[in-house]
Amino acid sequence: MRTQRGAARRQSKRRLFQRAKGFRSGRGKLLRTVKETIVRANCYATRDRRVRKREFRALWITRINAAARILGLRYGELIAGLKKAQIDLDRKTLAEMAVNDTAAFAKVVESARIALGKT
Repeated sequence: MRTQRGAARRQSKRRLFQRAKGFRSGRGKLLRTVKETIVRANCYATRDRRVRKREFRALWITRINAAARILGLRYGELIAGLKKAQIDLDRKTLAEMAVNDTAAFAKVVESARIALGKT
């Protein structure tokens, strides 16, 4: 007598269809297409976790540069000044300060300017 894997197969298919929830037409309804689509979706998800980090860093740098230029310093000069002044703030924190706490950001920029010897 052959084995048909009744409950196990049903659970396996249910898990696959759960992961394909929201996919359109055959990509969410047909077993073979669902399997292929999930494999591809996992590849994109893995790749884009790294891409997201890149994009956020670029966003933070843009915000810091814009806020620093208003205060009379370019982004590169600001970072160099912070290194010289031994102020260890990451770009995420600097961007947050630039947007939400401009007074503190201005003090940080002033410290960087003094360290660079610009007045």
